[in-house]
Amino acid sequence: METKILTGLDIGTTKVCAVIVKEDLDGRLNVVGIGSAPSHGLRKGVVVNIDQTVQSIRQAVSEAETIAGVKVNSMYVGIAGDHIRSLNSKGVVGVARDDHEITEADVERAVNAAKALALPFDREIIHVIPQEFIVDEQNGIRDPVGLSGVRLEVEVHVVTAAVTSAQNIVKSVERAGYEVEEIVLEPLASSLAVLDEDERNLGVALVDFGGGTTDIAIFFEGHIRHTSVVALGGQHVTNDIAIGLRTPPEQAEHIKIDHGCAMSAMISKNETLTVPGVGGRAPRVISRSVLIDIIQPRMEEIISLTYQEMQKSDLMSLMAAGAVITGGAAILPGTVELAERLWRLPVKLGAPKYLGGLTDSVRSPIYATAVGLTLYAHQYYNEKMFRKGGRNNLWEDVHDSISRFFKKFF
Repeated sequence: METKILTGLDIGTTKVCAVIVKEDLDGRLNVVGIGSAPSHGLRKGVVVNIDQTVQSIRQAVSEAETIAGVKVNSMYVGIAGDHIRSLNSKGVVGVARDDHEITEADVERAVNAAKALALPFDREIIHVIPQEFIVDEQNGIRDPVGLSGVRLEVEVHVVTAAVTSAQNIVKSVERAGYEVEEIVLEPLASSLAVLDEDERNLGVALVDFGGGTTDIAIFFEGHIRHTSVVALGGQHVTNDIAIGLRTPPEQAEHIKIDHGCAMSAMISKNETLTVPGVGGRAPRVISRSVLIDIIQPRMEEIISLTYQEMQKSDLMSLMAAGAVITGGAAILPGTVELAERLWRLPVKLGAPKYLGGLTDSVRSPIYATAVGLTLYAHQYYNEKMFRKGGRNNLWEDVHDSISRFFKKFF
């Protein structure tokens, strides 16, 4: 038997990140290649310049291929952005056989009924995730196959995306010379890399602080219950620093990384830093508190808006495991403490786990999505755990492996 190579590609607003893992014969995944490149062709998670996006993809994947010593042909690609929408839906079917035993075909019919939504022509279903089944008004059933009943209901979480945004991502990857195995919602992928099973069961909010957007996924009783997007991210903090300190965005990003903090109470008032000048002007020395006074209001805004989106799920009182934050902007010092204060929840920083190989290189929230995409490929896609839908050929072939879906998922 040959080992399997899986590749995850995170096309973000500020960076493009590729992670290559090799699956051993015993099923263990080892990181063998990592690559990243600055991203200049996206805005708020949406492709606005295909040529620049293609160049970034090639650079990131080529770097990962060089480290891994392999050539990849296809990959699993993350999708995010403020065009993502989600809703909960219900499907109901009757069991007409004489013995009234529920089969996999009945389950499939119920799921298809749940995703038969009247969507606008410009939107496409990318995930249909079963939450629970109801047999003759008996709820809380995870696997109805084999039970007897005359009425089968299923509650699902449906995630949709703008058709053109998804197509532009696929087009960029294909122009870079690679095939797209599947497009995956980024917070869903990140959850596989940073969340424990106990956290999903108890109730947890995963918040992915990206460059252009902040993505939210709420889990309860093992299932994803709510997804949402806030159209603000770490790049907005960088832009504020560039304007407030009158320095180029590139220098503002370095200043944020080297000296930034989300809470003024965590720094000393006597600290200073040097701000490079613009257009040949001399550099300036300023108090670090000036920088924090720029960063903290924006971070408070992002975290507060995130909390408003989380409250829309009506599950905040059930978040026994609190919240896990990840993504590049989450590593800004003070973010965990600020989120705990504003959300009134226990918050921790989530980094990828469950992998071998070059684990030290990817043990950062920056790589959560890319690593999660490879875990999705390994654990979920092959078992069709997340049903795909839609009219695009990219998301066809959705009716396989139903029995393995239930055994693996539940």
